[in-house]
Parts: sequence; C-alpha cells; structure tokens
Amino acid sequence: MELVEETFPKEASKMVKRIVVDKAYLYEEDKPLTVCKTSLFYTGDGFTAYDCNGDIVFRVDSYGPDTRDNDEFVLMNTTGKCLLTVKRKRPTLHQRWEGFLGERSEGQKPIFSVRRSSIIGRCTMEVEVYDGAGEEYIIDGDFSQRSCVIYDTEKRTVAEIKRKVDTSTNVMLGRDVFTLEIKPGFDGAFAMGLVLVLDQINGDDPVEIGDEQVHPFVED
Repeated sequence: MELVEETFPKEASKMVKRIVVDKAYLYEEDKPLTVCKTSLFYTGDGFTAYDCNGDIVFRVDSYGPDTRDNDEFVLMNTTGKCLLTVKRKRPTLHQRWEGFLGERSEGQKPIFSVRRSSIIGRCTMEVEVYDGAGEEYIIDGDFSQRSCVIYDTEKRTVAEIKRKVDTSTNVMLGRDVFTLEIKPGFDGAFAMGLVLVLDQINGDDPVEIGDEQVHPFVED
C-alpha cells in the first residue's frame, strides 16, 4: 500500500491517502455508494455499487446457489476489469480471508488479510495490510444488519456501512440495499473488497418479512 501525505483542496489539515488497490478510487470528499445485492435468496449472490448519479462504480457478478462452497470472489469495475480477488484461507479458525491485486494467479502474494478477532460469538474484524507501513484497521458492528464502521489505528472512521433511507419517503430500505460511505483519502476499491469479505464471514440473518428487492435511485 502506498501512503501519501498531502492537503486536499478546501481542507485545512493534511490527509493521508491510503492506496491499497487503485488510486482511481481515492476521493477528496465523502463518497456515498449505494450497494445492491443482486438476489435476496443466497448470501453473496453478487453486488453492484452505484454512485449518487446512478452510475455503476463496482460490480461482482452472481455466484449462484453454491456460493457457500466457493472460496474466491472477484471485484470488477464498470467495464469488467478485475480490480481485486478475495479468497478464503484454509484451514483457519478465525475465518481468515486474503485480498490479491487484480485477478489472482498461483503463487501470488496477498496485499491484505481479514480475520475475526475471536472464534466465537459476534466480534470485531481485524484487517492487516501487507506492506512496509504496516497499516491495520478494525471493523466494528454487525454487517448482517448493515451497521459497521471501519476504523484506522487512531480510531478515525475511514468507511461506514449503514442502512439506506429513501430520502423522498424517509423509509428505510431492506438490507439488500445499503450505503457504503467512503471517507476522503481511503481506497474505495479496498473498502468494497472488505464488504465482500464481511458478506462471506457474517452473511445475512433470515430476510425480514416485507423486505423487497429495489433498484437504486438517483439522489438529489
């Protein structure tokens, strides 16, 4: 990961850029993405992430009904370019997952790993980036309820996952549509890769009665 210290426009203090996957996904302001699961029936069936204009930023194609037996998933950009591969590391008691730049090849070294901090019960997730800077992150919250915060080692929020509210009706949408808010200077592709891992580790609680699959809308 490349760490670059610089001042963003209109910012009084210096911000550290955290490039893990691709510098194209570093933003100078808060970047809210609407993330949609492509199916209600299976954990990890696929995701599409949209910006506030309704344009696709990231996608993960549907894995099908046997996704729990699949240990490797690929994050792509809007054109289908492979940005990141996440793969379950076996055997492991802490459900460790590793991230690889682009499309993983045999013998390739991971660029980060994610693991549960405990083997029992709900717990935080520990994220370690493999580079000279030794960056680490903590994911706190309950992904199954779409309520998580990603902190750096100084307890600064770098990304947040939360339920999506339709601003026109003030109604909270179902858990298949949620918001990923990326803070300035944090790698959005890395953040989306962490969403893929959380979906596999935590999964979903049973779908609530009344939850409906909805399409993203353009925000005002």
